[in-house]
Amino acid sequence: MATYVLVHGSNQGGWIWQPVANLLRAAGHQVYAPSLDGCGERKSQMRPGITAETQADEVAQLMFYEDLKDVVLVGTSYGGMVACRTAELMRERISRLVFVDALTLFDGEKVADILPHSTSVVDGVTLRPSPEDVANRLFADLNPKMRAWALERWTPHPIAFRFQPVKLDSFWSQQWRASVIWCRRAPNPGEAHQRRAAERLGAKWAELDSGHYPMLSVPTELTSLLTAG
Repeated sequence: MATYVLVHGSNQGGWIWQPVANLLRAAGHQVYAPSLDGCGERKSQMRPGITAETQADEVAQLMFYEDLKDVVLVGTSYGGMVACRTAELMRERISRLVFVDALTLFDGEKVADILPHSTSVVDGVTLRPSPEDVANRLFADLNPKMRAWALERWTPHPIAFRFQPVKLDSFWSQQWRASVIWCRRAPNPGEAHQRRAAERLGAKWAELDSGHYPMLSVPTELTSLLTAG
């Protein structure tokens, strides 16, 4: 059985992986789905200075203190950025990488360069969806019950991730066993961004007929891809 570390995206927490985590555990796998610093149930810890790098260091420390080995590290959306840096820090503990409709930036790139037309609202040290996005777009492709459940749990995200350049010293120059999963009904990050990562990594390619949150909309299908190797 494998050990999975699942990294969530912006405005989320570890809670978003619950349906997939339950399926993986039922199959006998070990699963960690941490909420990143300032996110989810840790929203009260929001403060300046939280970056993709500081959050990645936390995930790396989790791997060290739990002594996790042969980890399947999964990143979705913004969590792809955290996963890249975590993998760089914990190279010897990583068995496989899986990017699920993820942002996978090159060293020095900014999210604002990749996704320049964000409608998110700056609020102090956080970035949050606009009221229109919350009402009409966020989790829009989920069934009504799941959408209501998710909307009760979204939280603002530390702002630095959008404007601060990514720091990756050696990730893209290393060889990884990797998979890239593109969600066909998600407008962002988009197919071109996913193809770029897959080509650079020599990754296995897969597609889901879903929006940006397949862990909630098609958890069984996503779990099958995560366990396919």
